[in-house]
Amino acid sequence: MGGTTSADGVSRWAIEARGLGKRYRRRWALRDCSFRLPAGAVCGLVGSNGAGKSTLLSIAARITRPTTGSLRILGMPVTGPAAPARCAFVAQDKPLFPRFTVEETLRLGRELNPRWDQGIAERIVRSGRLAPHTRVGALSGGQRSRLALALAFGKRPELLLLDEPVAALDPLAAHDIAGLLMAEAAEQGTTVLMSSHQLSDVATMCDHLLAVADGRLRLAGEIDELLGAHRLVTGAHLVDGVPQEIARHTVVESRATGRQFTALIRRHGPVEGDWRVTEPSLEEVLLGYLRSPGTPALVTPGARVEHPEDEQSEPQEEAA
Repeated sequence: MGGTTSADGVSRWAIEARGLGKRYRRRWALRDCSFRLPAGAVCGLVGSNGAGKSTLLSIAARITRPTTGSLRILGMPVTGPAAPARCAFVAQDKPLFPRFTVEETLRLGRELNPRWDQGIAERIVRSGRLAPHTRVGALSGGQRSRLALALAFGKRPELLLLDEPVAALDPLAAHDIAGLLMAEAAEQGTTVLMSSHQLSDVATMCDHLLAVADGRLRLAGEIDELLGAHRLVTGAHLVDGVPQEIARHTVVESRATGRQFTALIRRHGPVEGDWRVTEPSLEEVLLGYLRSPGTPALVTPGARVEHPEDEQSEPQEEAA
């Protein structure tokens, strides 16, 4: 895949994780996590509660130190002195000072961030009709989310980390914040890594995906590539077990209901036999991997961490 930087010296990768792990006493919250996220991507980070999403975000935001492995942000170690100025993190609870006004909150952002862009921050605030002298404690959930994003984008980050950015918002406010997020990220060329429980948000907002379960990476890569690698097969089957022509592929999960057999597969060539073959939805692929921890993880070429001995062009399979 070539070098790690472009011709102008800018890193091609917003995030590079190699063997990343975090252990709390006897429990691993994250383990053996290796992937790359290209600069400019909008990536959804999905998984059930306790899967490791918040741990990965907190390591990237320098809140938590990893136990094993390494993480590079924009081509530099996450612990490097220049990393904080180029990265912004918005936590799920939007920790703002409730007694500050909107204007005072933006002033704080200006004082703390050397790359601050007051114009961007004020534009985001004005578009939401937030009055400058309103106290943060009097704002609605959607308004606080908008103010938090104004602080984040005013910093002019190259990488924006978001923990459940639209959680606990009503549908109208969530739609408003999602539109704001996508518009500003596109305008500034910001790489976004956002955790979410809403698969619909990931499908509509993101072009890349990271899925974790039990602290381990299950899927990583461009969404279109991940979907294109899989097929949903259905048909009649009268014998117990997985049919031979299906078993030659990687079977993510399968089920039989009466005479009806259905399987989500990672195909290796054409599907032979009298089967109905369709492309699965993102939800079907995600749930298949999250429900089947024994299926090897799938990391597409664009997300795979390179090793000198590994120059394969096909998606990498890693033991779960």
